[in-house]
Amino acid sequence: MTPRPILFVDHADALGGAERSLLLLMAFLNHARWQPHLVAPPGQLADKADRAGIPVHTLELPRLRGSVRSPADWWKGAGNISAIARRVGAASIHSNTVRASAYAAPAARLARLPFFWHMRDFWLLEAEPASKLADRIGKLLFCRAAAAVITNSHAVAAHLPSSANAFVLHNGIDLSSFDANNSSPGNREAMCQEAGFHPAAPIVGMVGRLRPTKGQHSFLHMAGKLAETVPDCRFLVVGGDPFRVGDDYEARLATLCSQLGLDDRVHWTGQLSDVRPALEAMDVFVHPGTPEPFGLVNIEAMAMGKPVVAFGHGALPEIVAHGETGILVPPDDIGALTEAVSRLLGDAPLSQRMGLAGRRRVEQYFGIERTVAELEAFYERTLARN
Repeated sequence: MTPRPILFVDHADALGGAERSLLLLMAFLNHARWQPHLVAPPGQLADKADRAGIPVHTLELPRLRGSVRSPADWWKGAGNISAIARRVGAASIHSNTVRASAYAAPAARLARLPFFWHMRDFWLLEAEPASKLADRIGKLLFCRAAAAVITNSHAVAAHLPSSANAFVLHNGIDLSSFDANNSSPGNREAMCQEAGFHPAAPIVGMVGRLRPTKGQHSFLHMAGKLAETVPDCRFLVVGGDPFRVGDDYEARLATLCSQLGLDDRVHWTGQLSDVRPALEAMDVFVHPGTPEPFGLVNIEAMAMGKPVVAFGHGALPEIVAHGETGILVPPDDIGALTEAVSRLLGDAPLSQRMGLAGRRRVEQYFGIERTVAELEAFYERTLARN
């Protein structure tokens, strides 16, 4: 059987959650039936895909606001994707990000191929837009251009004009890479040594890009309150600025950390290519951000056997089983967040039970093999109609 090529399109040169998820999808597809190709700009994503043996077609896909010099440049980008699709004999074009979709949708039309819009965010912009009308119109256009819409959660599907027609495909992870049973105690010791923490200190941590939406400021406020009652607790903040936003948020976090008297209790790791040692060092994992369209780090933490404490909004209720694998608290309630973390730190058996239950939940629902099997079945159904 000759494999059918699928042309994936992503605009990013760095690795965010959407890109890491895409790499896993492409790697775990049954290559005897489906041959993934990737269109992406030069950078980490393209390099990782190339090293995984996935054919890469490098192409810059600049921002549509302020970077594209004229509509002709945008149309040229779409034309280039269309030409690549025809050259590799693609069965469809599968867009992984919003910006990529602006190029991929017309490209699919030019190539007369089905266009799959993989929507991984609540909004077309990174943050909630001032004009909901413009956002809705844009989504309507993408929905009409797409042969099918894929979302990474029911929460994201609910933000679409035609949510009933969305195919929900939860992100998955390679469980063999996050095996709590094969973890090394030396990772915690090394992280404590690097951070200057006492090896016996309870450690609470979070993972995410340094962006307001990820909630590092909320984490620090929680840490400040928790330090009053658990003075030996230490805190890990994992993440950096991989997309080079370059605003003043990191500086504001540093100021807040000092104001709260946490400078000797918080360790900032910066951006890590491998978050597993940091996750292993944590006793409790906290997700304190704004509503997440998915939140891949939560299932990674659960796979490492860590109980999760998070605000109960966005897609988190689809991931964390409240009272079983972690604790969900009312959104933006720093007091409740602090109380939940304190409860787990003070009850080791409960924390361990929730961590083990979290691992089982990931094994049951969020393994990459299950995700890919659902995607392949979706391809079979949808392409049979086109």
